[in-house]
Formats: sequence, structure tokens, C-alpha cells
Amino acid sequence: MVTPEIVKFVQDEAQARFLRYVAFDTRSDEESTSHPSTPGQLVLARLLEAELKQLRLKDVELSARGFLYGVLPASDGSKAPPLTFCAHFDTSPSESGAGVEPIIRENYDGGPLKFPKNPELVLTPEEEHELLMFRGDTLITASGDTLLGADDKAGIAEIMAALAAFARFPGLPHPELRIVFTPDEEIGRGTDGIDLKRLGTYGYTMDGGLIGELEDECFNAHKAVLHFKGRNIHPGYAKGKMINAAAIAARFIAALPEAES
Repeated sequence: MVTPEIVKFVQDEAQARFLRYVAFDTRSDEESTSHPSTPGQLVLARLLEAELKQLRLKDVELSARGFLYGVLPASDGSKAPPLTFCAHFDTSPSESGAGVEPIIRENYDGGPLKFPKNPELVLTPEEEHELLMFRGDTLITASGDTLLGADDKAGIAEIMAALAAFARFPGLPHPELRIVFTPDEEIGRGTDGIDLKRLGTYGYTMDGGLIGELEDECFNAHKAVLHFKGRNIHPGYAKGKMINAAAIAARFIAALPEAES
């Protein structure tokens, strides 16, 4: 049975771990050819490796490509199949992830959110309607000049807090839990080199969304480099012969299925 004591433990544990993890600069780099693409991801991975061992998980291993695995054995009497929980180390390279200074905003009143290091940045409920859902809650934001890194260090913190709860409250029933933390998700390499044999048949990725929200499918994307070649002819003789490469590109883009692009 999940008691109020357990709920508070998980909440406090998740917040403390999250604040610890966002201090690491783990931006990925799509121009890099290394695995993982940045050394900062390995720094966080090694910390998590040590923490998993402290929580007495089995088969804890940080692979050469930066995947961190661990197994929490099932509680006594559990006959459920193993479950996988997954989250990723890296944060988006689009903004700075260095020197993150989290702001803890307790008992949010539903008003605008201002950021001390970027006075021009303001989040309002009028523009971000979801803010009103969290009136009275504790919000954590960055200071305005960096990413916070909740994508996906919040997911890592949630998983680690749950594992800590199973260690603190051994009477909680659970199946075998197989944990994997992955690098380079933000640049499309999140499963390059993952060992699927170490995962369960079923699993959850903890990455964004509201509490209780589940998604059972994901978008699929790929990158293509296209070259459009025109034909250049003297304008005096160009009618019906000159071909504008930009116009060809525009026709191609307009022809892409709207619901699939």
C-alpha cells in the first residue's frame, strides 16, 4: 500500500535528485562523431552508476557507448514480467546547459513567471494555459539564461526516486525492474548501440507529460538532404526553357503530406 509517508518520500527524493542532476552540463552535439557525443553525459552517467550501486541494483554497467543499465530484482512473490524504465542523460544543444541555476517557486499563485537573468522573458497563464493547472504547487524553473534540463533529468530523477523508495520501503511489491539511461536522444541517436537483450518485453520511457499521462506511440523522423538543380539560360531566350531551382523546391515542399510532415 502506498502511504502518505511513501508519497512524501518520493516527492522529496525526486526534487533533491533533480536539483543535483541539473548541475551537470549534458548537452549533446549533433556535429560530434563520438559516442556519446559529449563528455558531460558520461560525467552524469558515472554519478548515476554509483547511485544505482548504492541502491543495490544488480548487473549495473556503463557501456562503452554511454548506456547505463541496472536491474532491481523482483520483490518476493512477484510473478509479473520484467518492466523497463528508460530516460536520457542529454539535454538539447539549442541553448546553454552550463551553470544552471534552478529557481524553486513554492505555492505558485497563478501569476506571470519572471526570470532574473532575462528580464524580457515572461511566462504568463494567458499564453501558457497549462500554468493554471499548477496553482498551489511547487514549480522549478531555470533563471532565464540556460535550459533547466528537465528534459530529461526529471525523468531520471523520477526513476531514481522510485528505486530509492523500493530500497527504503522493502514491503512495496514490484516486478523485476530493468533500468536504462541513454545518451544523445536529443540528436536522434538515443538507441544507437542499445542492448535490447538487457531490456524487458514491456517498458516505459519517462520523458515529459503530465502525471498519469501515457502515450502508446511516438513520431518517427528521418533527415534527407535534397539538391534541386535548375537550368540557367539568358533571359532573352529563357521562356519555356529557364528552370528556377527555388520554385522546384517550393513545389516539392508544398506536395509533402501535411499530416505526415
